Amino acid sequence: MRPQRLNRADFITAIVLIVLGIAIVYGSWTMPRLENRGIHPSSVPGLVPGILGFALAVCGGILALRSRPGRGSGAAAEGASFNYDRPQLLRLGITAALTLIYALVLVGTLPFWLATAIFVLAFIVIFERMADEMRQRSFPRMLVMALTQAVIVGAATHLIFEELFLVRLP
Repeated sequence: MRPQRLNRADFITAIVLIVLGIAIVYGSWTMPRLENRGIHPSSVPGLVPGILGFALAVCGGILALRSRPGRGSGAAAEGASFNYDRPQLLRLGITAALTLIYALVLVGTLPFWLATAIFVLAFIVIFERMADEMRQRSFPRMLVMALTQAVIVGAATHLIFEELFLVRLP
């Protein structure tokens, strides 16, 4: 039998996924449809996020159904538990912190392309340095590669969304 705390954690995760999926669908539904520009309904900016939000909500529903008591059996389910080690939790915490800093601080205060480039640069540098314990790599070389990737991602994001999809970024 599957441990009760995993069933509860799966159910809570399912609820979060369902709520997030519904919020994404609502947000995509309220996006501008650009009818005044003669945009075809199948190419409106909110179509893909709406489909992804719907898929996320459906996956959350499936997870909620699977988290019912009595579901899940076998050796894998019996041995499953929350056995995260410190490095995994540290990486999770750093990822969450970087993402929150990007979304709550950088986006809106800096041009979007610059905020994205800073986020990508910080993410690559931090995680490459954490992985550097396993392999020795030249820091200047890694920094140049990270900076190159950050500039490319920042510029590409701006060009694709603003110029190609005509989505005004914050």
